[in-house]
Amino acid sequence: MRSTSMDKVEIDVAKRYLLDLQDRICAGVASLDPGGEFREDAWTREAGGGGRSRVLAGDTFEQAGVNFSHVQGSSLPPSATANRPELAGRSFEAMGVSLVVHPRNPYVPTSHCNVRLFVALAPGKEAVWWIGGGYDLTPYYPFIEDVQHWHRTAHDTCAPFGEDVYARYKKWCDEYFHIKHRQEARGVGGLFFDDLNAWGFTRTFEFMRAVADSFLPAYLPIVERRMHMPYTSREREFQLYRRGRYVEFNLVYDRGTLFGLQSGGRVESILMSMPPQARWQYAYEPEPNSPEAALTNDFLAPRDWL
Repeated sequence: MRSTSMDKVEIDVAKRYLLDLQDRICAGVASLDPGGEFREDAWTREAGGGGRSRVLAGDTFEQAGVNFSHVQGSSLPPSATANRPELAGRSFEAMGVSLVVHPRNPYVPTSHCNVRLFVALAPGKEAVWWIGGGYDLTPYYPFIEDVQHWHRTAHDTCAPFGEDVYARYKKWCDEYFHIKHRQEARGVGGLFFDDLNAWGFTRTFEFMRAVADSFLPAYLPIVERRMHMPYTSREREFQLYRRGRYVEFNLVYDRGTLFGLQSGGRVESILMSMPPQARWQYAYEPEPNSPEAALTNDFLAPRDWL
């Protein structure tokens, strides 16, 4: 990672973009759910900074949360310095938008997206900044055309930034969203990047914007195709069972969740990523050759979706 200076103007530009991004994503999600509306909670924290959390509970989306936060702290928490121990003890400034959408219909995938900017500060030393983010898709009853659309959108978004960018961050996503204690993927992947600043701020920020702006075109067409499909209690029970895997990953491995809890963030905003309902079943195994078995057998192993 390269250290470089960052001025207040760049931080202000990033903040304005992220606030607008939250507005646009909320509008896009709400457009497919006339039965619900976003509740907004503005909050501050004693250690510095705050944010605005928006949560929708409706007909299409059982719960959709879209958070903006801009926080400061006197020292980076362990989740932020685990891979960069030389930054331990620095104060920090962090801002980002994070969202998780849990649909009601089991044929509509759950999806997650976040983009974030970190600045680590120390007296008499250059600021160290980096950008991270990405998005991933977690289907319960997947369709190959949906997964291909998702990855084609991700590929085309990355293409202007280098021939290898999609492949690199697609691989990182597959590796990151892996439930190690289950030895399985959380879903069908997407993009994941972190500690990114090698391109300089202008180009790196442009990439972050491109990824964030492509989320709605990647996700909403899938929702529109599947949101009215009929389903029974069987599909619903399987959806809740697979949501349990989502909870396991977020509470055990997710860097954003750990950072928020370790840095004294607002717990309700951090845990809005959890589904409103989930279930666990001892020693569950799907029936052979069933649609439920197809998820694991045909979709959860990382592959070239293009």
